Amino acid sequence: MLMNPVETMLVDSAPRAWLQRAYELPLLHRLGARISGQRVVEVGCGRGVGAELLLDRWDAAHVLAVDLDPAMVERARRRLARFGPRVEVLVADVCELPLDDGVVDAVVDFAVIHHVPVWRDAVAEAVRVLRPGGQLVFEEVTRHALQRWSYRTFLEHPEVDRFSAEEFADALVDHGMRLPVPPVTRFFGDFVLGVAVKPAPTDPVPS
Repeated sequence: MLMNPVETMLVDSAPRAWLQRAYELPLLHRLGARISGQRVVEVGCGRGVGAELLLDRWDAAHVLAVDLDPAMVERARRRLARFGPRVEVLVADVCELPLDDGVVDAVVDFAVIHHVPVWRDAVAEAVRVLRPGGQLVFEEVTRHALQRWSYRTFLEHPEVDRFSAEEFADALVDHGMRLPVPPVTRFFGDFVLGVAVKPAPTDPVPS
C-alpha cells in the first residue's frame, strides 16, 4: 500500500536521510551486509536516497530501484540520473518484481515490507530473485511500533498480520534463508535490522 502524505513527508526528510547514512548503513555493514560490486534491488525506493547511498557509500555495481508510486519513481530518476547506467528506476510491486529467478546479488529493504498487506509474499519474491549466496538486507518496522498511538494516529499501515521482529526472522527462515548473525532490534523493539543469506545448493542444511 502507498504511504499517506504524513509518512511520505517523514520518509523524504533530511533527518531520515541522515539516519540512513549515519546509523543504519554502518549497523547493517557490521551485521554482514556486503554490497560493493554487487547487482542490487532496492524495494520501495521513494525519492532515491537509499539507492544513492548504495551506489555512493556501498559502491554497488548496479541498482534496480523500484517503487509503487509513479511520482516517487520520477523523483528518484531525477535524483539518480548522475549515476547513468549504474541505476535503473521502475514502477513495480515488491510482490511482482520484473526479474527472472536468481539474478541479483542483494535485495535491500529500507522499511518497506511492513507496508505490504501480504508481507510474506514480498519476502518470497525477494528470495526468488536472489542468486544462491545473495543477501536480503533489511531494516523493518515491527508490530510493536505500529501499535503506538503516534503510528496509529498519523500513519497508515495494513491492519492485520503485522509482524514482530521474531516473526519476520522466522518468515525468512521459512523461505529458506539463513541468518548468520542474529538480527538486532532498536528503539525499544520498534525496528529490526539484519542480513539474511540465500544458501547455495551445496551449503549444509542446519540440523
